[in-house]
Amino acid sequence: MMECTLIEYGLTPADLALEITESDLLTDAKQACETLSKLKQAGHKLAIDDFGTGYSSLAYLKNLPVDTLKIDKSFVLNLSTDFDDQRIVHTVLSLAANFDLMVIAEGVEGERTLNILQEWGCAMAQGYYISKPQPVKDIFLWLNSTPYRQRSAEKFHATL
Repeated sequence: MMECTLIEYGLTPADLALEITESDLLTDAKQACETLSKLKQAGHKLAIDDFGTGYSSLAYLKNLPVDTLKIDKSFVLNLSTDFDDQRIVHTVLSLAANFDLMVIAEGVEGERTLNILQEWGCAMAQGYYISKPQPVKDIFLWLNSTPYRQRSAEKFHATL
């Protein structure tokens, strides 16, 4: 079903990033690992969402076929003022770099936080400082005008 939808819109599996929350990963790690491996073999990009909230073992990073860690917003919201959050986020960024993983920081709500993350090598972020949630009809205008644009929105607009 998903493959047919991707083909219908002219997308490849690599164009669709799938996420699993860390807490769901811990619920049935064996099943999650098997499913993620199949999705990775099919060509999908995979992310662990809410990273840092589930107290997972570092062995998961060694064994899971994921591409991205999404640092939970609870560690990012007060990043500019909370030394403990700074240590956690900096450690996750270093850990991700050692495992050759991308990182997305969730909950970026201010310029200072975004600057700290950029300084530390975090290439992707999401949060209200960047954009509040928008209706689909408005997102393409935003994508074409934002300074945070990573790639052209025209490809995606043409498929919808």
